[in-house]
Amino acid sequence: MRSSSIPEADPTPPPAGPRPPATPPLVTPARTGGLLALLAGLLVTLVVAEWGPLLSFDRMTAEALHRRAVAEPELTWLNRVLTDWAWDPWTMRLLIAAAVITLWLRGTRLLACWVAATSVVGAALSQGLKYAVGRERPRWPDPVDSAHFAAFPSGHAMTAAVSCGLLLWVAHRHGVGRLAWRTALAVAVVSVAGAGLTRLWLGVHWSADVLAGWLLGGCLVAFSIASYTRLDSPRES
Repeated sequence: MRSSSIPEADPTPPPAGPRPPATPPLVTPARTGGLLALLAGLLVTLVVAEWGPLLSFDRMTAEALHRRAVAEPELTWLNRVLTDWAWDPWTMRLLIAAAVITLWLRGTRLLACWVAATSVVGAALSQGLKYAVGRERPRWPDPVDSAHFAAFPSGHAMTAAVSCGLLLWVAHRHGVGRLAWRTALAVAVVSVAGAGLTRLWLGVHWSADVLAGWLLGGCLVAFSIASYTRLDSPRES
């Protein structure tokens, strides 16, 4: 009686076929930067063209906030302290300088230079647009604060957006813990919003100035992240 032999299974796995290409994410830094640049460009065009509805909204908002600022001196004093110390552009630049020094000492020198360069470009862009657009600041018979040079865009709002965006990016790249990330994100959101809203409360900016600062700052950070990621990807592979 012949015994039937069971063929042994081939231990060699079949060759794997080509993997399907990964679907690119819908939201990327480059796309975000492009959208913000489009919105900022539209806003700049409307301000330069002195579009009536925008100017009317700016005037209405500024007058309403100025009346409250005059009527509530304690809150106005708090806004002055916040705008002059907590959210002043030089405070933000000092935070960026501390981050740049830390990155440099840790050996991530390309990133350190990138963050510093982005901050410098943001300051130059803000001042250049102020000079080019030349929009006058609100004027009041009873001002609660003062500011110099042109109004558009808000340097406080733009510097806060650039600085906080860069700091969040650096924190994310270095894998901070969940609690630290949520805390940093909350502080950044409050700081960016507060840097602009205090300027409106104090009557030294129009609402379009602040919005432009936010849009331009976010646009610059998004493009900076996109270009750095593309530049640094061969080094990480």
